[in-house]
Amino acid sequence: MEKEVGNAGSSLAYKLLFSCPIGLSQPQLSVVFDESYDRIPHSDTNLENSISEIWDQRVQKNGSLFNGKKFRYGGYSQKSGDGSKQESYVCLHLGLTDYRTFVGTNLNPSWEKFLVASEDDPTQCQHTSSPLGNGAIVETSDNKIVALRRSNNVGEFPGHFVFPGGHPEPQEVGIETHKFSKDSMDSELVNKKVSQEMFESIIREVVEEIGVPTTSLSDPLFIGISRRVLNVRPAIFFFIKCSLESNEIHQLYSQAQDGYESTQIYTVSMIELEQMTSKMPGCHQGGFALYKLMVEASKNV
Repeated sequence: MEKEVGNAGSSLAYKLLFSCPIGLSQPQLSVVFDESYDRIPHSDTNLENSISEIWDQRVQKNGSLFNGKKFRYGGYSQKSGDGSKQESYVCLHLGLTDYRTFVGTNLNPSWEKFLVASEDDPTQCQHTSSPLGNGAIVETSDNKIVALRRSNNVGEFPGHFVFPGGHPEPQEVGIETHKFSKDSMDSELVNKKVSQEMFESIIREVVEEIGVPTTSLSDPLFIGISRRVLNVRPAIFFFIKCSLESNEIHQLYSQAQDGYESTQIYTVSMIELEQMTSKMPGCHQGGFALYKLMVEASKNV
């Protein structure tokens, strides 16, 4: 298990915040959900005011925009026993944010002004919304990897290649505010439910985006955290085996619930996928890098 994979000084579009090539199952990934991991407002009043200004401009152009709650990535901690898979685990530190703050900080034309000069990632990004995204490397029974081409109508990276994914959702575990979660559940139960949502949400996204049945998917394995350099957008990545062959997945894709988010599905080899990564958002390029590390580690077992 590796901690931070340094890309400092390089021209890579991503930074690997954490890599776990052996993969962690659900009991090995815990969560601390706490308001101490919420965003800290910036001291520059004009910069803070730009958040609502940018959001209001976006809403005027698109009245269907919804300010949904998201989990905010605030770092992680790691504990290793004797180095075995059974005694290694990661704890995600998560706060609460929303889409409005994401648009006004991470997607702000002046997003770099929100950053703090620090080598510590949570400190560097303490003023950004940094909603936690997710992505899945789905491997078919004929050893191909699933990728999608994003629709030209989506807000971020239209027309780019991506892995299936989206976000874990606070409302799925009954979280509206920190006070609401504390009033309705004790903190241990909240943390357990949020941890489960990390795994359940990626299965949901895969089923909705590519149309395969849940029964065809293995339990996800957490393989790491990637952050794109542009807009400092973090995402956790999972590896999932699908019991279906490529041709079956292509047939099911036409019935996918969230098919409007993408226009085409691909099932490709590792070599073909590597050629597609230059047209992926940075965090998904990082997802591919995490998958390569997993493949290399499996060769050495």
